[in-house]
Amino acid sequence: MRKALALAGLLLCLAYPLLVYVLLGRTGPVAFAGLLALMAVLRALSAGKRSGAWLQALLLLLFAGLLLLRGSVESLRYYPVAVNAAMLILFATSLLYPPTLIERLARLSDPELPAEGVRYTRRLTQVWCAFFVANGLAALWTARHASWEHWTLYNGLIAYVLMSALLTGEWLLRKRLLVRAGVA
Repeated sequence: MRKALALAGLLLCLAYPLLVYVLLGRTGPVAFAGLLALMAVLRALSAGKRSGAWLQALLLLLFAGLLLLRGSVESLRYYPVAVNAAMLILFATSLLYPPTLIERLARLSDPELPAEGVRYTRRLTQVWCAFFVANGLAALWTARHASWEHWTLYNGLIAYVLMSALLTGEWLLRKRLLVRAGVA
C-alpha cells in the first residue's frame, strides 16, 4: 500500500506543472491548495521514516497554506523553486554530515563500498547540488519573468529532461569507470 501511495504522489508531483497550466483559469486558489494538500498527504502516508519525504510533505502543506492566505495562484509558480531548494538542502546537508545521500543509496547495493566509491559518491553529490542551484535559479527566473506557457515548458518538461540527462550521463560514466577499473 505504501508503494502505491508513493507512486501516486510521485506521479502527481511530476504532473504538477502541467496540472497548474491546464487548470489555470478554470479553478481558483482553494482547489490548487487542495491539490497541494493531497500531494502532502500522499507523501506523508508513504514516508515511513524517511525525513526527506516528511520535509516534502511539510513543504507542500506550507505552499497550500500560502496559497490560501494570499488568495492568488501566482504563488504556484514558486513551488519548483522551493522543491529545488529543499533538494539542495538535503544533498548539501549530507555533504556536511557524511555519509552523503548518494553514498547511502550506493551502500544499499554494495555495503562494503571502497574508498574510491565514497569519493565518487561525494563528488556526485556535489554535482547534484550544483544542478539544484542552477535548476532552482532557472525556476525562479521563470516564476518571476516568464509567461505561464514558458513556466510550464521549463518546469514541466525541460527541467525533467535535464534531470534525466544528468541521471543517464552519470549512469553511463559509472559503467565506463567500472569497466576501466575491471569491476564490471
